Amino acid sequence: MKITTIIIALLLINQFVIGQTDTIQLLAEVPVAGVRIKSGFDEESASVIHISAFDIQRAPSQSLADLLRYYAGIDIRQSGVNGVLTDIGIRGSTFNQVLVLINGVKMSDQQTGHFSMNLPVDIENIERIEILKGPSARVYGQNAFAGAINFITKTPNKTYANIQATVGDFNLGGIKASGSVNNRKISQYASFAHDYSSGYRYNTNYKITNFFYNATNSVGKGKLSLVAGVTNKKFGANGFYGNPSNTEQYEALQTSLVAFTHEVKLTSNVSFSQRTYWRRNQDEYIYIRNNPSYYRNLHTSNTVGYEANATFSSGLGVTGLGIDINRLLLISNNLGNHQRTVATLFAEHRFQFTRLLDVTPGVQLNYYSDFGTNVFPGIDAGYKLTTQVKVFANLGYTYRVPTYTDLYYKDPKNIGNAALQPEYAVTYEAGLKLLKTKWLSGQLSYFSRLGKQIIDYTKQTEQDPWQTQNFLGVNTSGFDMNLAIDPSMFLRTKLLNRFTLDYTYLQSSTESNPAFSKYALQNLNHQVVASLQLKYSEKIFQSINYRYADRVGLANFSVVDSRVGLTSSFGSVFVDVTNIFDVPYTETSLIPLPGRWAKVGVALKFE
Repeated sequence: MKITTIIIALLLINQFVIGQTDTIQLLAEVPVAGVRIKSGFDEESASVIHISAFDIQRAPSQSLADLLRYYAGIDIRQSGVNGVLTDIGIRGSTFNQVLVLINGVKMSDQQTGHFSMNLPVDIENIERIEILKGPSARVYGQNAFAGAINFITKTPNKTYANIQATVGDFNLGGIKASGSVNNRKISQYASFAHDYSSGYRYNTNYKITNFFYNATNSVGKGKLSLVAGVTNKKFGANGFYGNPSNTEQYEALQTSLVAFTHEVKLTSNVSFSQRTYWRRNQDEYIYIRNNPSYYRNLHTSNTVGYEANATFSSGLGVTGLGIDINRLLLISNNLGNHQRTVATLFAEHRFQFTRLLDVTPGVQLNYYSDFGTNVFPGIDAGYKLTTQVKVFANLGYTYRVPTYTDLYYKDPKNIGNAALQPEYAVTYEAGLKLLKTKWLSGQLSYFSRLGKQIIDYTKQTEQDPWQTQNFLGVNTSGFDMNLAIDPSMFLRTKLLNRFTLDYTYLQSSTESNPAFSKYALQNLNHQVVASLQLKYSEKIFQSINYRYADRVGLANFSVVDSRVGLTSSFGSVFVDVTNIFDVPYTETSLIPLPGRWAKVGVALKFE
């Protein structure tokens, strides 16, 4: 019997004993670690999504890219599945306009934003995820054009070992092993993961291997931490770039990260942190897999940097100051060899007028050795109407320099443009948050991004090659909603553990009108995401996730995924089925994505 048939039967079983429910975690109690002035969800005067360990464990996801598609406003466009190759946008942005971080370390790639989600961590390494939607450049820098996503890794406080095996359709398999050693001062965590599949269609097979290590050491009033990781991906790239007829493409990616951080509380009012980091990415692209000599690109980039941040508390509020200096080196047989120095100064101050009103102005001064100096001002403001309701607004100037692919890439169907200028935008947002309720939390926002000189590949006829250009302008506006309900708080049954509903509406317009736009004008008009958490007993749960997408230029689709899981002190078992109803759909470049796909995983934990 095929594994899909078995798991669909499991998904229909509802004869378990109903047990007690987990309460919804109050986001107000969770510090937003990605910002320099750390604050809780209710204190942030911006749209923030917090994805907890609870959410990660229950999602039917094999990768971080799979997980993020269950949150509206986040646009996941997969070429390769299960984390092979993913473009990510926020509120209608392109993949080049989103900054991705690991523990606050910038991971976005200056070669191309296609590799922003090529992360040297596995989904099992992540403790939580913070997503800041809206203008973020004044805090994070130029790549945070439309928002930022910060992946926070685990720092276990116990000694344990964990091993997990996964199997599924299309010869999917995987093995994960992790462990932690902890004493009073030093905590060490290490993991290994290897995933593979023969592919759901011709030339979509893949192998992904991750190594990750994290260590923290308490020293006096401070803490030292080391994060190191590497990921290797090798995959068939049938239709991933250019035209769906390019069926023989192949790619191999390797990304590594080493970051050493020192944090210290100098006084009760002064905190200081500093970090050195190194990120390396290597990309090998082969046009005809079995004939590498026909056309092959090899790009290697290195980014080495130092950053320091300080916060000062006083009767006037909290001040944040920061500096970041990094050096980028690129060696490429197609793009050429390039070097770039980037220096950043940052300052912001949070004024707290009584317990009701907060105002946070800030500015970042940014220098690029090849594009000069720019200033990113911005301001956030919020007011608590009641203990449970807060209104907020923010305004910011954002900016992005072209990637080296935008500038210099060349093949018969794609041409870069060395004369490109940076793109920039003014973004504003106004919204409402629900705070500290036992059964309900959420937020509602209206936003607008007025973009100038937006960079995209365009052409005027089907026969023309794609070439990068600066649009005169691309304006994007809309609203989004995030809502989480705990029905067990007002219903007799404890079966319905949690229900979430997210919705985003987007509308884009442009001052120029190219006949064909490759990325910038293919936003989602409507996006609906819903999830239902069922708890059959203290140990058995089921999550059901629904996604609807209505994208400009592509057919809309609805997809339902589910996970049934059992957890205990000895480990866990899960069964996933994605695209349960076998819906045909695409997200990018007319690449058909998988139909029904079933996976089974078993994990054992030893303490």
